[in-house]
Amino acid sequence: MTRYRNPLVLALSGLLVACASEQPAVPAPAPEPAAPPTSATAPTPSLRGQLLGVAPGADVELALLAIDLSGRPTALLGQAHLRGDGQALPFHLPLNVVPPSQTQRVELRGRVSQAGRLVQRLPARAITHLHDQDLGPLHLVPVP
Repeated sequence: MTRYRNPLVLALSGLLVACASEQPAVPAPAPEPAAPPTSATAPTPSLRGQLLGVAPGADVELALLAIDLSGRPTALLGQAHLRGDGQALPFHLPLNVVPPSQTQRVELRGRVSQAGRLVQRLPARAITHLHDQDLGPLHLVPVP
């Protein structure tokens, strides 16, 4: 029986040595080079201006809307929320440029609320071109 034990021990130890040996190192795949930042990306067009007469602490909502022939909004092209501070309130309204259909016009509309009550509004202002533009000072009117 000892005759068989020695070859068996040798075979088992050989198998253990083979399993314990390190495998040859496989080179890791080279990482793909990162895409270079594009400097040719055009800035997002926006509307800029100032709202005059906003009360301190009042909430202002501006929206650029696509309007159908019956005067109803059909798409929101840009939106901004501001808080009045008693001074001329500058705004910057980034545009989601979606060309309106032939039956639509584009308008900038705004409303001012204070303590949850509508107190002023921006009369609808037609926007003929959807590109970067400064609208200058815009006057709000009281809501009756």
